[in-house]
Amino acid sequence: MTTVTVGQVVAEVTGEGVAVVMIHGLGGTSNMFQPQMGALSGYRVIRLDLPGSGRSPRPIEPLTIEGMSEAVIRAMAGMGVTSAHFVGHSMGTIVCQQIAATQPALVTSLTLFGALAEPGEATRQGLGNRARLARSGGIADIADQIVANAISAHTRETSPAAAAFVRESITRQDPESYARTCEALAKATAVDARRISAPTLLVTGDADTVNPPGVAQALADKIKGAVFSSLDRCGHWATVESPRESSLRLADFLRRVDR
Repeated sequence: MTTVTVGQVVAEVTGEGVAVVMIHGLGGTSNMFQPQMGALSGYRVIRLDLPGSGRSPRPIEPLTIEGMSEAVIRAMAGMGVTSAHFVGHSMGTIVCQQIAATQPALVTSLTLFGALAEPGEATRQGLGNRARLARSGGIADIADQIVANAISAHTRETSPAAAAFVRESITRQDPESYARTCEALAKATAVDARRISAPTLLVTGDADTVNPPGVAQALADKIKGAVFSSLDRCGHWATVESPRESSLRLADFLRRVDR
């Protein structure tokens, strides 16, 4: 595994073969896809920290979904990647959709965990409140709220390490960068999903209260040939809450696309 910095993006690169680009959501980092690494042996896996998240530096300019997408595209070019399977979680699924709709030649397939097209109005307002709380020293309170509400009761009861991972991922974020990311997500607008031509798999926990299964199903209905799959007793952070099932479904989908 090597760690590289390309522009505003820090990436962990592991293995050789067909590229798989993995894009986290709000409060996440490249580490949220660690449970899937075993299932992706035989691929060149590129796990990104989006601008302002994880180890990537806080950008000077305001964050936007479009800017994040452009940063990913530039990072791919800098690493010599001309096409890849894309895997995203939550906000990262919006980035993936943006790239798939505007740069289809780059996208071999899409796997979207906890997907949405754009936030609803109540969510936009909540993200604004969360940005203000992050700036006022409340990042730990935000983390506690997410553990209490975004992951499933089953996960909290049976996998406290997964709950701790989610909390740590959020509390380790730079508060100002996290606030800016909240604001970027709050302003996100849906792309025309009918423009997405890549094979697409959407995977959502049946206990996801952030982007419930109906949200992902509605998006799947707009993407030609998309497949929707749900995970039992799983909340919003599927890759760490249901690591085995998430990995199996991802690996099986990639194998079918690569045939």
